[in-house]
Amino acid sequence: MNIRIQFTRQTVKALLNLRHQACKQDNVRLVRRISVLLEYVVYQTPVAVLSERWGLSPACVYEWLSAFLIRGLDSLAYRYRGGRKAKLTPNQKKRLCEWVDAGPQAAGFDTACWNSILIQQVIKREFGVEYTRYYVCELLRHLGYSFQKARFVSDHLDEARRQAWLNEEWPQILKEARRRKALILFGDECSFAQWGSLSYTWARRGQQPTVKTSGKRKGYKVLGLIEYFSGRLFFEGIDGKFNSDKYQAFLQKVMDLTHEHLFLIQDGAKYNTSQSTCQFFAKHVDRVTVCQLPSYSPDYNPIEYLWRNTKKDATHNKYFENFEDMVAAVNRTLNRIAATPAAVLGLFGRYCDEASLKAEKAT
Repeated sequence: MNIRIQFTRQTVKALLNLRHQACKQDNVRLVRRISVLLEYVVYQTPVAVLSERWGLSPACVYEWLSAFLIRGLDSLAYRYRGGRKAKLTPNQKKRLCEWVDAGPQAAGFDTACWNSILIQQVIKREFGVEYTRYYVCELLRHLGYSFQKARFVSDHLDEARRQAWLNEEWPQILKEARRRKALILFGDECSFAQWGSLSYTWARRGQQPTVKTSGKRKGYKVLGLIEYFSGRLFFEGIDGKFNSDKYQAFLQKVMDLTHEHLFLIQDGAKYNTSQSTCQFFAKHVDRVTVCQLPSYSPDYNPIEYLWRNTKKDATHNKYFENFEDMVAAVNRTLNRIAATPAAVLGLFGRYCDEASLKAEKAT
């Protein structure tokens, strides 16, 4: 005797909604189970077809159907049934993390770079547990680690000075600038090379992209300032090398174009702090207040990101036969950025997200 099972519309709708949620959560097991039930009951798909399509035994299909008929939607919750006991205890995993954080040299190795083989040796040596190198990678990912490229950090970096700038000096500058309705200008310089710059791009596998280069060691040098409140960009290309006279001439032009008091935030370049430039600032103390960034902290100067974006747009993977062509490309990009203050304002993320909030509390 053949018995035909039918679901009500409400049940079908509930199953469809539950399958949709399972898809969003990437719960493959639950999606498969609900799909099998719907295909068997709603579309009358034979068990043999379902078994082949979904890689299941007929007994599994009948088990799922029986469970649903008895418990309904509650049968669609997978319960943890246990598994093989972990070889490392929670305390041992904690100690392993401490070893990894301390670095391989602290563990007695000559190298300063961890790899799965070295960590495999540490686990065996310290805990008497032997894992394959492949499982070691899975274990590390589970513990919150990933395989990353290291980065350089200057040994001259004064972290206390950097924190003082971000948490104390910058909020005070922001508060005072708002009180005086002044401008806050972050300044820096950049050199754009005629021989171009290389960057990543999509290309056919096995066909590395090439870019012609003239090999001419000539660069276009630009001085720039970006304003914190308005997103205004001031820039000027110069001939020859950066020096105090050219820097002062650029600042004079900016003062001529504005009438507000200027809070000038600059790095420690020689021409920024030379005796001649200090005399220039003393002469214009009524217009300019100079604020020095911490040493070796280009990440605290948002105009660095403007230079990076300019190179990406104007010079990356491009060939310039003539120096004038490269200058024109850089100026086009800078003029376009200058015409879109929102693009400049988007560079101040660190100061908007962190320090300016503290300044708001100080006002």
